[in-house]
Amino acid sequence: MSVESQRSLVVSPEDARSNWSQRLWRVIFVVFCLELGLFLIVFPWLDYWNNNSIATLTPWIGELWRNPYFRGALSGLGVVNIYISLSEVFRTRRSPADKMKLSSL
Repeated sequence: MSVESQRSLVVSPEDARSNWSQRLWRVIFVVFCLELGLFLIVFPWLDYWNNNSIATLTPWIGELWRNPYFRGALSGLGVVNIYISLSEVFRTRRSPADKMKLSSL
């Protein structure tokens, strides 16, 4: 084993802290996107949706707020958020060998 390959196996404390902080931020990002997505999919279709101050501001906002197409668009954004969170999970779960295969293509 050469000296260069031995150096690549040694991880400095700064790199270890950086790696853990990156993992923590990824987990926070995944949880946030997942929760936001689930909220946007479910909440516009509940009865609580119409009982808020935004729907009573002006008549045109109230009409928009109760419009099923607007609710569907928000649910679509929820699906996009869930897709983002799942793609981030699968991206981070990929093994280093798979990452090397993809980078060599």
